Amino acid sequence: MVLEGTGRCRERDGGRLREDAGGAPATLKVLVAGGPGAGKTTLVGAVSEVGPLRTRELLTEAGRPFGDPGGAPEEWGAGRAATVTMDFGRITLSGALTLCLIGAPDRDPSRSLWDELVEGALGAVVLVDPRRPGDCSETVGHLERRAVPFAVAVNRFEGAGHHPPEAVRAALGLDAGVPVLPCDARRRDSARRVLLSVVEHAMRADAARRRGTVG
Repeated sequence: MVLEGTGRCRERDGGRLREDAGGAPATLKVLVAGGPGAGKTTLVGAVSEVGPLRTRELLTEAGRPFGDPGGAPEEWGAGRAATVTMDFGRITLSGALTLCLIGAPDRDPSRSLWDELVEGALGAVVLVDPRRPGDCSETVGHLERRAVPFAVAVNRFEGAGHHPPEAVRAALGLDAGVPVLPCDARRRDSARRVLLSVVEHAMRADAARRRGTVG
């Protein structure tokens, strides 16, 4: 992680990272995304300094079902209403930088909620179940279209075997610059290492954009 020597840090602002001239601690938003059952809730709970908060949001999109809804019958009503669950946590990486973690929902038929979540985000963690890497292909595509820096964390599952990072990179068609890391979402140190990788990757991406603008 790169912080300014003066104690100032950078925060996301309109797709760029800007200086916090006042030197006040910055709180930056990082999404935790991935396919169903990939470990998003587990990661947020393992690393958060406060008890993770779970919230349920109502989505309504008349006449547009999105596959088998699953869940309890009360989650569906007139106009094809459904609820999605999101997780919230917080971790301080230094005295000048705190991350607000948002576990993004698996399902959002209109993508309107996803569009709101990625707005102003520093970056994202994409958790991958190595047995089903294709489950997060849509998430990866959405982050790439919105130019949100992200790191891929290959979560550890019993019986999943060993999956080299390059195999996961190839399966998802990732650019060479996207970090791909092994992860145990149950362990704080492992989750923290992934979050640091996201911050560093976002800093590098911002520096590259600045160089391109100057050039």
